Amino acid sequence: MGTIETGATPNWRTEGVRVIPGDALDTDTAQTPGMNRAAAVTHDRTGSKKLWAGTATIHPGAKTGAHHHGELESVIYVIRGRARMRWGANLEFTAEAGPGGFIFVPPFVPHQEINALDDEPLECVVTRSGQEPIVVNLDIDGVACRSVRRRSLQDRSQAGQPRAYDP
Repeated sequence: MGTIETGATPNWRTEGVRVIPGDALDTDTAQTPGMNRAAAVTHDRTGSKKLWAGTATIHPGAKTGAHHHGELESVIYVIRGRARMRWGANLEFTAEAGPGGFIFVPPFVPHQEINALDDEPLECVVTRSGQEPIVVNLDIDGVACRSVRRRSLQDRSQAGQPRAYDP
């Protein structure tokens, strides 16, 4: 049977589990055009040392600007709506995920989140591998006017590799 190995017995009431109510999220976070982020788990709010977690909402038909999150890894879980992700040096790759789908974004990958629906907000939970509020907004020429082939994340995993857009 395992034991807890600490020098002193922690005060579990103040140093244990934290519950963050949905109406108590912090909206004073790094923002990306087209997206509203709210923080739930941060070092300042919970004492977390290795994770950041919060929510992201993209309004119907809206999209973020191109950006990346530096050395951080990100996981996006879709609660409601349909997420369309574009990524690559010129955002030349695309995939979609619906409710219950997960999206993994590796470090330094230029990407853009798009609400693929015109009549429903896209609501997601986002988790990152660090505390730094890194959002590097990018100026990628012509990304707004390119058409891309839409593929679901499930289709992509079955095919094995993402495909580039078809001009």
